[in-house]
Amino acid sequence: MSLNYREKIVALWIVFLLGTLFHTQLALMPLFHGLSVIESQKATSINEISGIMWLMLGFFSLPMLAIIATVFTDARRYRVIHFALTVFYTVMNLSHVIVDLLLPQVIWYQITLMVLLFLIGLLLNIVAFQWMKAPLRNNNRFSEPLTTQR
Repeated sequence: MSLNYREKIVALWIVFLLGTLFHTQLALMPLFHGLSVIESQKATSINEISGIMWLMLGFFSLPMLAIIATVFTDARRYRVIHFALTVFYTVMNLSHVIVDLLLPQVIWYQITLMVLLFLIGLLLNIVAFQWMKAPLRNNNRFSEPLTTQR
């Protein structure tokens, strides 16, 4: 049995989210060994970084919403919006890799993970593009009779 586009997309989004979560966890691992972590900006209260927290919430929530919408929606307009969303995430991932390569201390295990996530994103782009171009399915799910008549 072959997977359809929607199943592939859901699987790729889940793998992407798990990889993104691991990327965040990997950055915090030094804390468990008594080491400090790299700080992008020093904060003295949670209010100072509330903007970052909201952006992170949005960054993680959009793929979760895309998973739900992909399961329940087959509309052409959604397919186009979804493809654009996958391209946005690919551009964001590539930007993140480039910025991290320009840091004074390059953390290669993080770069490796981000490149893997970028490649997963490219695969997601390809499948989302194929789905966007695919013909719409018949929305009448009960077109075949439930019982046979003699």
